[in-house]
Amino acid sequence: MKELFTRHVMLRAALFLVCVAVAVWLLPKKGANSYNYEMNKPWAYSLLTAPSDMPIYLDSVSAKAVRDSIDRAFRPVYVRDINIEKSAIAAYATRVNSTHDLGLTPQERNKLIAALRKFLENGIVDQDTYQLIRGGKLHEVRFIHDNTAISIPTDNYLSAREAYTALDSIFADEHFRKAIEKTAFSQFLVPTVVKDTLATARLYEDMLQKAMAPSVIQQGERIIDRGDIVTPELYSLLKTYERISGQKSANQVDRHHYPVLGQIFYVVLIFGALYMFLFLFRSRIFSNNRSLEFVMLLVTGFLILAFAMNDTIRCGLYMVPFTILPILLVVFFDGRTAFFVYMVEILLCSMVAAFPLEFIFVQWIAGVVAISSLKELNRRSQLVRSALFIFLAYCMAYAAVEILQAGTLDKISTRMFGAFGINGILISFAYFMVFLAEKMFGFTSAVTLVELNDVNNPTLRELSRECPGTFQHSMQVSNLASEAAHRIGANVQLVRTGALYHDIGKIDNPAFFTENQHGVNPHDALSPIQSARIVIGHVTGGLKRADKVKLPQVIKDFISQHHGHGKAKYFYNTYCNAHPGEEVDAEAFTYPGPNPQTKETSILMMADAVEAASRSLTEHTVESITALVNRIIDGQIADGLHDESPISFRDVNTIKQSFIERLRTMYHARIKYPELNSDGAKPTEPESKD
Repeated sequence: MKELFTRHVMLRAALFLVCVAVAVWLLPKKGANSYNYEMNKPWAYSLLTAPSDMPIYLDSVSAKAVRDSIDRAFRPVYVRDINIEKSAIAAYATRVNSTHDLGLTPQERNKLIAALRKFLENGIVDQDTYQLIRGGKLHEVRFIHDNTAISIPTDNYLSAREAYTALDSIFADEHFRKAIEKTAFSQFLVPTVVKDTLATARLYEDMLQKAMAPSVIQQGERIIDRGDIVTPELYSLLKTYERISGQKSANQVDRHHYPVLGQIFYVVLIFGALYMFLFLFRSRIFSNNRSLEFVMLLVTGFLILAFAMNDTIRCGLYMVPFTILPILLVVFFDGRTAFFVYMVEILLCSMVAAFPLEFIFVQWIAGVVAISSLKELNRRSQLVRSALFIFLAYCMAYAAVEILQAGTLDKISTRMFGAFGINGILISFAYFMVFLAEKMFGFTSAVTLVELNDVNNPTLRELSRECPGTFQHSMQVSNLASEAAHRIGANVQLVRTGALYHDIGKIDNPAFFTENQHGVNPHDALSPIQSARIVIGHVTGGLKRADKVKLPQVIKDFISQHHGHGKAKYFYNTYCNAHPGEEVDAEAFTYPGPNPQTKETSILMMADAVEAASRSLTEHTVESITALVNRIIDGQIADGLHDESPISFRDVNTIKQSFIERLRTMYHARIKYPELNSDGAKPTEPESKD
């Protein structure tokens, strides 16, 4: 019973409840009359009729078309100001008759006054109105007389500037032009046809309101049926239907909470399935709090992002880079986990999709392509390639669904392809998120392992300088272990990197290790216990150095586990032989461990021991190498050093075979090239032709 209330169990339960609560809180609260639909897509539900008389409002597209039509045909209202016309004529007649030095006869003076009267009677308009007339945009103007609209052609209307220019053709004589200038004729060419702004605005609004006035659909009349395309008009009508239904629901006491209970049940089942999968098939993730928190944070975070994008942007749900989730999980865990968690995410987000089945299908295709195209993220170029494949997968899946539903290419929306393009661009943020996850949760990606593999890394440079023999040993172990890891399907990059760093603790005392000695053995002056303490100390020293240079935990596991709880057998056997019959304290000769916990650390333990022992062979025949590999690995298994590792007997046999083949290649005898005798005699036979 106590096991049900441990700290880890309570933490997992709390994490489960928090994620369920967030998901349910984000989901839209749907009533009995709530539907998911999109414009220009088929209606997926049964026949829908009007619950009462409903107004049919124009949708935005139709409303814009009506407004544009009114704008094209609308004629503004003008008024003719007779008082301004009479005042201008009278004032000009006074000026012409009172100016005595014009050199004009009374008849000529009357001609000037008559010309002004004709211009004003034909109509003088402002410059803006004249530009509309000249551009062919104002063929008629509207006058209102006794509440009756009268349309008048604008052919004879001139601006003041054009009227003054027209005087040249009427009065060509020089004395007329001088008289026109002296009397300032242009000052009296004032607009007599003026736009009535208030009347124009009032008339425009009246026409617009009449055109926009909703029609009425009667109670029980058909709105839409299954398979009908949701046109812009029907889309507007459905929105009206939802608004009326919502108002009725608000005025009534709703005693049924089944929709919310259904959402809770749905979310609990999905998260429960995720927990069950991790518990049964990925126990190392489920038992690790950081790993479980990472998975649940990803699922919940993308859920929040998806709901926010869906509420704010049209097609926003398809812009969300869901495939970042499986990419991250492939990088840090495995493809099977990535696909299962990804489908959990898609099933949760489908609750807000207008067409859930279409959404699930398109995202499923994209997820499969993402996982298949990116088994391991080592370079940025891989992410770019994967993003391109995902974009193409989105486009093809969407096109397939549209052709299946509509039977034509006409219904395919280019907006969706734009959304997929944005989605593909956002996938590039996965590289940044890999780095962020490593810092926040202590994970190690293949990118980091590739960087650590660089022999120019300061730690590896120091190892090669201070312990050249150990460095060569580490390189050989890396080759042995990575080949074996490849054959059994383990993490090759991780094994390779762990092998390079597993002996960095020897940097502190390089001369005490055989591969670095040159004739002098400092152990000759020490007791077996002292020697064992120094040799065993390279594990704890390696961990301290790893902490100092901030190596990832997975690499430190190789340092601590590559000897497990094994013994420093040379010194242990030496001590036992020197003290026969004495009870020996084995702890003084035992490595601190722990024993290997993963396939990768087990492979390294085997490769480390085999490579070191292979150096002591006097001959490297197939038989001697095979006997050595079997003896060392079987001895480790007999000592129980691999009992805590998930490695299988089949894996062990494969590893043995890999080591034997690799060691045969490493110790393959070379041909000795003959030397040319100086006297031209026949060269001696080579020592070996193998």
